Amino acid sequence: MTNATTENHSFEADVSRLLHMMVHSVYSDRDVFLRELISNAADACEKLRYEAIAKPTLIADEGKLGITVAADPEANTLSISDNGIGMSRDEMIEALGTIARSGTRAFMDQVEAAKSKEGAQLIGQFGVGFYSAFMVAGEVTVVSRRAGSDEAWTWTSDGKGEFSVSPAALDDAPTRGTRVTLQLLDDAKTYAERWTLERTIKAQSGHVPVPITLLDKPGAEPTSLADGAALWTKSKSEITPAEYTDFYRSVAAQYDEPAATVHFRAEGRHEYTTLAFIPGSKPFDLFDADRKGRMKLYVKRVFITEEAELLPRYLRFVRGLVDTADLPLNVSRDMIQDSPLLAAIKKGVTNRILSDLGKLAENEPATFAAIWENFGAVVKEGIYEDYERREQLLGLARFRTTASGEGVRSLKDYTGALKENQTAIYYIVGDDLVRISSSPQLEGFRARGVEVLLLNDPVDSFWVSNAPDFEGKPFKSITQGTADLGLIPLVDGGEKPATETSPEVDELIDALKKILGAEVADVRASDRLTDSAVCLVAPDKGPDRQFEKMLSAAGRLDCAAKPILEINPQHSLLTKLAMLEDDALRDDIAHLLLDEARVLDGERPADAQLFAARLGRLMASSLK
Repeated sequence: MTNATTENHSFEADVSRLLHMMVHSVYSDRDVFLRELISNAADACEKLRYEAIAKPTLIADEGKLGITVAADPEANTLSISDNGIGMSRDEMIEALGTIARSGTRAFMDQVEAAKSKEGAQLIGQFGVGFYSAFMVAGEVTVVSRRAGSDEAWTWTSDGKGEFSVSPAALDDAPTRGTRVTLQLLDDAKTYAERWTLERTIKAQSGHVPVPITLLDKPGAEPTSLADGAALWTKSKSEITPAEYTDFYRSVAAQYDEPAATVHFRAEGRHEYTTLAFIPGSKPFDLFDADRKGRMKLYVKRVFITEEAELLPRYLRFVRGLVDTADLPLNVSRDMIQDSPLLAAIKKGVTNRILSDLGKLAENEPATFAAIWENFGAVVKEGIYEDYERREQLLGLARFRTTASGEGVRSLKDYTGALKENQTAIYYIVGDDLVRISSSPQLEGFRARGVEVLLLNDPVDSFWVSNAPDFEGKPFKSITQGTADLGLIPLVDGGEKPATETSPEVDELIDALKKILGAEVADVRASDRLTDSAVCLVAPDKGPDRQFEKMLSAAGRLDCAAKPILEINPQHSLLTKLAMLEDDALRDDIAHLLLDEARVLDGERPADAQLFAARLGRLMASSLK
C-alpha cells in the first residue's frame, strides 16, 4: 500500500527511452554500472569538499570522506554509499528523473545505432551513468540526506516508466550523503559476490580520489580496495600504464584506451601538476557548438570546477586535470577566468601538450596519425584562432594530398618535395574528398607532378585564408585565379601544351563571353586542364570558391562573385565547337558546358528545366 506522503512521478520521455535500452541489454559489458555509481559517489564527495570551504560545518560532524560498497548475497542486493554532499528532495527529482545535459537526443540516436561495445562507451559521456544500474537491477532504491539538512528522502523505481519519492526514516538514512541499493536480477547475482566486486572495482575504479571500502556480507570486516590517493601526485615512475588507463576512464567517462598521456609538474614562478589524456576515440561532444573543454581544476586536491577553460577550445578533446596550490581554496568559480595565474597555467599546459604531440609525431608517427585522424579537424581551428602558435600548429598538421595515397603528409614533407620553379603550396578545398581528388582543376598539377593538399574539413576554408605561408611558401588555391603553371616542367619531359590559342579558339572565347556574360565574370583558356573540357575558378580577389559557398549558405555573403569559366583549348569538344556554324546549337552547348563545370564543382545546374531542354535538343540533333 502506498504511503500517503509518497509522490509518484513519471520519467521524462528521454529517460524512459534510455531505460528501455538499458533493460533490454543494449550493452554487453554490464560492469560499467559499478564504475558509474562509484564515479557518482566520488563526485558527491568532491562537491562536499568544495562547499565545505565556505561552510566547514558541513563536513565537521563526520570523519574522512569515503565510499562503501556493501553486498548481501542472501538478499541478492548491492549498495553503494557515500558520505558526500547528498541530495534534497528537489535535487533528487531533478537528478534522477530527468536528463538535463545537452546532447540527449544525439545520445539516443547513437546508442540505438551502436554495437554493444560502442554503446557501453557512450554511457558515462552523456551524464546518464546512474541509469546503467537498471542493466543489473530489477529495482533501485536511493536514500539521501543533503549535508546540513535534517530531512532525508527515498527514491524508488523499477525502471519501467515511473519513480516515487517519499520521506526517509532518519534512523535508516545516512547522516549525510547517499546510499544506492540495487535489487539484483537473477542473471546478475554475481555482483553480490566478493571476487566479482574486488576484480571490477580494482580494475575500473581503483584511482578515484576517494577511499573505497568493501563489505562482502552483512557484519563482515571492511576491506580497503582503494586508498583515495590522488594518482596525479605520484611520480610517473610509480604509475603503471594500466593505472593511467583506469584513471583516464574515470576522469574522462570514456571506455577506450588513451592514445597519449601527458603528466608533468611545473615548478618555478607557478607550481602546478597536470595529468592530461588524449582519447583513443572521438568524444561524443567533439563538435558541440559551445566547444567547451573538459579539463578539471583542483586546488590542493580539492575539485573546484571543470569550467575553467584550462586549454584553448581547439584542444577541447583533451581530458584530465590541473592541480595547483597557488590559488586560494575559496576562489570564486565566477571570477576564476580573470585570474592571471590561470592564464599562465593555460599557456604552460597548452605549450606542453603541443610539444608532446610534436615529439609523438616525430618518434611515433603511426600513433600520431591515429590522433590526427580523430582530432585533426579540431586542431586546425587553432591555425585560424591562435596566431601565437600558428607556425607550431602548421608543423603538427597532417594532410591527405595527391601524393599521399591512403596516408597523410606534413607540410615539411610537402615543401621538401617542391618541383622546379614551384613557389607556392597548392590546395583544393571541398566537402567531399572523393570529388575534390578527381577535380578537373587538378589535371595540370598532376601532369607536372605538383602535389596538392586535399582539404575536406569545414574548417579548412577558414584557416587557409588566415595562414599566409609556411616556411616562406604561400598557400594558393588551385580553384582561384590563374594557375601559373607555365614555368613548371611536365613529368618525364612531356611536351608542354601550346601557349598560343588558334584564331578559331579566340573567336570561340569571345562568343562564349557574349553567350554566358550574365553568368560568368570571364571566359579564358586554361593551363590547368589536360583532360577535361571546362572548369570553374574564382577571381583573383575575394574568397575561394568553397569559402564563398560556405559564406553564402550561412547568410554572410549578400552577393556571390561570378565565377570564371576556363576552357581547355586542346580539347576536341572545344575545337569542334569553335568550328560550329549553328548559332542556336552553339548557344545550347555553351550553357551545357557551364552546367557541366558547375556539376564538376559539386553544384547543380543553375536551372534544371533549361538544362533538360538544352540537353534534349542536343540529343535530338545528334539523332538526325
